[in-house]
This record gives sequence, structure tokens and C-alpha cells, in this order.
Amino acid sequence: MSSQTEDVYDITIIGAGPVGLYGAFYAGLRGARVKVIDALPEVGGALKALYPEKYIYDIAGFPKVLAKEYVKMAYRQAATSDASFALGRRVKDILRRDDGIIELHTKREIHYSRTVIVACGMGAFMPRRLDVPNVRELEGKGIFYAVKNFERFRDKRVVIVGGGDSAFDYALALEPLAKSIDMIHRSASFAAHEDSVEKVKRSNVTLHYPYWETKAVHGAGSVEALTAIQTQTGVEKYFPTDAILFNIGFLANLGPIKNWGVKISRNNVIVDEFMRTNLEGVYAAGDIVTHQGKINLITTGCGEIAVAVNHAKTYLDPKAKLSPGHS
Repeated sequence: MSSQTEDVYDITIIGAGPVGLYGAFYAGLRGARVKVIDALPEVGGALKALYPEKYIYDIAGFPKVLAKEYVKMAYRQAATSDASFALGRRVKDILRRDDGIIELHTKREIHYSRTVIVACGMGAFMPRRLDVPNVRELEGKGIFYAVKNFERFRDKRVVIVGGGDSAFDYALALEPLAKSIDMIHRSASFAAHEDSVEKVKRSNVTLHYPYWETKAVHGAGSVEALTAIQTQTGVEKYFPTDAILFNIGFLANLGPIKNWGVKISRNNVIVDEFMRTNLEGVYAAGDIVTHQGKINLITTGCGEIAVAVNHAKTYLDPKAKLSPGHS
């Protein structure tokens, strides 16, 4: 049985990104005592760590909003629940005791909870790196995977490699500042929203697609140029540049989550329609989960964690209503 020294929470959320922060707020609405644990030293997840200056477009009520500003508002909203935050803590293992209490083990201490919601996005986010000459040597010396300060690109010649939302969002944000922007993409189609693609096509950004791939990066101490090759024709093009922004995705790394005992499929935690995992009292929501019809958006993640919180509430108190009513 738990001792008096164990501070047991009703719901503990693993992950302080946008979904986790909304979950903390919503748990407060349901009268739950909630704690949020995150491996990063500050809240916001990838939005704060990687994309603070980028606009995001999948938040209801906002045509667009800067990631860092949204994080501020989401944290302010979460704070109304009097949630406890344990930042800079990576959960190494979770164990459910015979008395129903779940122990969350970190390197520093053990946290105690009656239920857990896993909302840690894609896990540890590592940028996908190209295996071409000089990339590793020039990282941080003109090669970037994310933008934290747009001003450093003012009046610079920029090459963006990629064809997804991040690549197009950065192109649109940097276009008014940069001296020139060239985008290189290896496919005949783009993974970005159609609206963003059309806006870039109407801008001063020069698109090089399809089948253009990075062959080499050049520079001694800092980036000087990039060579790309059109893989179908063998034609090569030399791009003098001051900065290269690689937006070719991130590698999912679940880390210790693999050892928690939750069922996983292709680096995602499997949940049912109630956002339950296979472990009793453990739920999951957001980009970390997979289920039929899954779409990775902040908006859908917030809906998923609301479902998780409501079902966690009825798990904690079978007499409680599953749906507390309309907003």
C-alpha cells in the first residue's frame, strides 16, 4: 500500500507539448489533481524547442499563430488547473502496483499517480540527416534543421531542402527577409498543405522539382554552396548560398517508452476508441498514438486527450459522468 510520504496524483500526463498542456487544463475542468512530466527543461515540446518562430495553422480559432505565442497561451490555460510541473525529467519506466497506484520512475525520483496519459508527441525528436559530404561538419555553421531566429537569415541566400509543411512554412516566413530562396525537392508532389504550396509558387521563391536531390555541401568553416542533381537526367546545379535549411523530417525515437509495456506499432502507441492502451489506467493521445483514422494535428490531439481525460475520470470514479456537458 502507498505510504503517507507518497504524493499521489489523479492524472499524470507525460509530455508538456500542446496536447499535454491542453490535457492538464481539461483535467482541471474535471476536478482532477494533475501533474505534467516532461524530459525538456521548458514546456512547449517541439513547438518551443524547434519551431518557436514558425506559424502554425491547425489551431481552432486562429488563422495562424506563432508557435512560441501559442505555447504561452497554452501554458497559461494549463496553469488554471493548478497543475504541478516536473520538467527536465525523463520517465524511464512505469510500474502499476497491486494497490493500483502507478509509479513513474525518473533518474531523480519516483512520481505516483492513479492514472497516466502519455502525450509525448513523436518521442525524442532527431532530425533526419542526409549522408552527403560536409553536412555533419557544417551543422551549426550554415546548416540548420529548424529556425529559432528569423533575423539571422536577413539578406542571406537561403537553400531549403524538403517539400513538407515545415519547408513551405519556412519559405513563406523567410521570403520577405532573405536575399533569395531556392527550394529543392526530390518528389513530383509535395506533402505540404495546398494553400502553402500555392502561396510559395506565387512568391519570389524558386522551386526546383521534381527529382532534385542534394549531392554535396561545400564550405571551409561555413557553408558556401550546395550542389544538387536531377536524378533522372543527371544534370547538376551549383547553388552559392549562405544558409541551408534541411526539412526532410525527423526520426521517431521512442526511447524508454519501448520498455513500459505498452503495445507499439511502427513507433506509435496503440490505443482504442477510448484512448486506452493495453495497460490498465494508462491512456495516450496526440502524435504518439495510432488508431483507425488517425491524423496528426494539434487540433485532433487536443480532442484525443479530452477523450482520454474523460475516460480516466470515470475510471477513477465510476459514478462520474463520462461527458460533463458542453463547452
